[in-house]
Amino acid sequence: MTRGPARAANGNGSDAALKDDIRFLGRILGDIVRLNEGAEVFDLVERIRQTSIRFHRDEDRAAHDELDALLGGMDTVQGLKIVRAFSYFSHLANIAEDQDRLRQSRAGMPDGDGPAAGTLDYAMARAATNGLDPDRLAAFFDTARVGPVLTAHPTEVRRKSTLTREAEIARLLDRRDRERPQGEEAAAIEEEVTRAVLTLWQTAMLRRTRLTVIDEVVNGLSYYDETFLTEVPAVHARVEDMLARRAGSTAEARADVASFLKMGSWIGGDRDGNPFVTADVLRTTMRLHTRQAMKFYLAELHELGAELSLSATLVPVSDDLAALAAASPVTPEHQRQEPYRLAVAGIHARMAATAVALDAADAVTRPVPAAPRYADPAGLARDLDIVHESLVANGSVLLARGRLRRLRRAVDCFGFHLAVLDLRQNSAVHERTVAELLEVAAPGTDYLSLDEEARIAVLERELATTRPLVSPFAKYCEETTAEFAIFAEAAATHRRLGPQAIENVIISKTDGASDLLELALLLKEVGLVRPDGTAAVNIVPLFETIADLRAAPQIMRRVFACPAYRRLVASRGEMQEVMLGYSDSNKDGGFVTSRWELYKAETELVACFREAGVALRLFHGRGGSVGRGGGSAYDAILAQPAGAVGGRIRVTEQGEIISSKYANPGLGRRNLETFVAATLEASLLPQPACADLDADMAAMEELSDTAFAAYRALVYETPGFEDYFWASTVITEIASLNIGSRPASRSRTRRIEDLRAIPWVFSWSQCRAMLPGWYGFGAAVTAWRDRHGDAGLDRLRRMYRDWPFFTTLLSNMEMVLAKTSMAIASRYAELVPDEALREAVFGRIRAEWQSSEAALLAITGQTMVLERTPQLARSIRDRFPYLDPLNHVQVEMLRQHRSEAGSDRHLSGIHLTINGISAGLRNSG
Repeated sequence: MTRGPARAANGNGSDAALKDDIRFLGRILGDIVRLNEGAEVFDLVERIRQTSIRFHRDEDRAAHDELDALLGGMDTVQGLKIVRAFSYFSHLANIAEDQDRLRQSRAGMPDGDGPAAGTLDYAMARAATNGLDPDRLAAFFDTARVGPVLTAHPTEVRRKSTLTREAEIARLLDRRDRERPQGEEAAAIEEEVTRAVLTLWQTAMLRRTRLTVIDEVVNGLSYYDETFLTEVPAVHARVEDMLARRAGSTAEARADVASFLKMGSWIGGDRDGNPFVTADVLRTTMRLHTRQAMKFYLAELHELGAELSLSATLVPVSDDLAALAAASPVTPEHQRQEPYRLAVAGIHARMAATAVALDAADAVTRPVPAAPRYADPAGLARDLDIVHESLVANGSVLLARGRLRRLRRAVDCFGFHLAVLDLRQNSAVHERTVAELLEVAAPGTDYLSLDEEARIAVLERELATTRPLVSPFAKYCEETTAEFAIFAEAAATHRRLGPQAIENVIISKTDGASDLLELALLLKEVGLVRPDGTAAVNIVPLFETIADLRAAPQIMRRVFACPAYRRLVASRGEMQEVMLGYSDSNKDGGFVTSRWELYKAETELVACFREAGVALRLFHGRGGSVGRGGGSAYDAILAQPAGAVGGRIRVTEQGEIISSKYANPGLGRRNLETFVAATLEASLLPQPACADLDADMAAMEELSDTAFAAYRALVYETPGFEDYFWASTVITEIASLNIGSRPASRSRTRRIEDLRAIPWVFSWSQCRAMLPGWYGFGAAVTAWRDRHGDAGLDRLRRMYRDWPFFTTLLSNMEMVLAKTSMAIASRYAELVPDEALREAVFGRIRAEWQSSEAALLAITGQTMVLERTPQLARSIRDRFPYLDPLNHVQVEMLRQHRSEAGSDRHLSGIHLTINGISAGLRNSG
């Protein structure tokens, strides 16, 4: 990938506006702090900020001692006020930056440079340049499937109340930007903003109780109201209009493209390590999904009926529309000559009946006459099509292109189920469940003692028989009973809402072909897999560790060789999804090796699936931080190996990334468009070609081997490293923070192997070492240059210039290094009581950080990190005066909390700092 041919929308024209917004919000917050807490607290905030700047810039020892004196002299109550002030400034700065991104998006690229990379405009322009006609593009969208999948991983530390107020401030800031009010109007908006900021200041930042799974479901559903239900249809409409313009079509001739953007969710279906996801929770989750969809449809139909006041005395209607109006149970005298209103009122009445039948009666908010329910979304879509076709045929195309168009698309995308809910469980649980079922049915099977091939043979025999394996007369253990109940509820959901409600069942920690067959057998017991070789869901292996990624192609070849499984794939349209885990592979092997093994696995899976004649759909389990696969989604998709996208991709959206991308509707649409644009470009358009890809891959293999050894030597082979980690980070305190329903560790040990990847990465982000996003790279490049000299460095520079994978690898690492502060991290290291251990481990971390940054600069040809992206550099740099103090306060509170004098107030203060630091970093988990 050549650096810089396509500029992102990061022009300098809005810098002044961004600074104005930040000053505006900062002034309001400062006034509120001074008014509510007094001038003494306000002055202390300023002193800490100024001293922190000195320490960050120079690691000034005098500044270090002054900070210790300032922070050590604060009482706990005063400390909490300081933390809240700095935390809220970070939140408000984020709102201002989001508004700036919207401003840039609306303005487009300055100086006639053309559309920005990552937009649909840019993708369509590239398509035209490469000779792709509208018919070819329409055919692509007819078969494409892009699926963002929301997950409930615990890195979003903000309460729903906080998010709601922040959304209000964002709307007011946008209004201020668009309207440019003066005089009384400007004062009125400022008062509204001040009122919202004051409400934030006087609202508790933290939850008092731990979230339940249903709390997480409700939080996730709020993004449908704000963004998805309106913006997903808007993206489809934009694509249709762009294709029509390119084809020169009239409004009447514009054809609908197939729905290519479908939302997914894990919230309420992800059981891996979360014992609180039960069959009852699954049932409640789907009821809440249905209620959300019904509430939206009923509200839109009500508004649509009010809009379509067309009189039959002025406008003719189709016979089908007349019949639909005649069948309406709503017959007020004043609407008898308004057939569209009557027809829509009838549809509304049927939808109300449907909501009641689907246990979502609370979505019906006004009296509605009795009517027959819709059996499925297709019936609703047919009736809406009748309205559409009558409008188009009788001179009212523009009316058909308004609310009705968006509603028709929403019904096709969201159905009655709202989002595709995935189920996920660990392979070890499936294995134990199958073992017990077999043992009860045929004592002496001893399934767990069998080798892989023997297991496959047993499972294939069971899949072929029509005999149930589960007996209603047998008593099974609690785990087996719970697993069977989940699958039975999934089958009931299919009967109630259709197969699109639950399409994918994922197997965590897949390490053999038998894992896929075990799940198939369990699904067969509830009718989601049938003995005739048909399946109602996709069986999805998740490869997570380095070893599993390396084994993935061979595992898939083996399972495709099983006739019973191959028939299941055929029944799913010859398509197999494979999920790749970025988090555990990073914790297992480090940043460099994780990314490289993921790339190799994809390359080999593409070849494997081509051999088998099966379409591959990759599901990327990315997190927010670079250490867990985060970074630019656009660059990541374009950096996929050839053939790995093919118009089909799903990607997880996790933690605080969900709110940063989708809390604002405008930004939400922009991010959805980016997914679509990147999928189109990666699937249809030529990507930069490496002059010698085999040699580059060999070089990457060598770099990965060295990086892997360096990372493993530190994390898994250094005596006392676990003690260093637990003492120098907030991992213990994160475990007690009420930010998720899932435990932080898989078992009650301090072993790194047992710790979940999310709190692992989150902890390193909080202390600003950011180790999972760069460690090992410096050692790898140093060893490479020792072996290959200047010619070796030249190769790495060419790889960075020409190979999208390597470009993206370094770009993501560069962003992490920009947020890393070894000065701050050194203060956390001081929390380690063993001085020798502290010096040994932190010394190695600091040396590798220096080496990694030097290697990055040598390869990229820069003199400082982010030199070529000054706006991003400025954004990060401008955060330090408000972010660093939170780290300093956190260190002091950790010291006090872990002493004998520690109190609940200290712990509360630590939790507040976690909130603020997470906001300041934006992608920390």
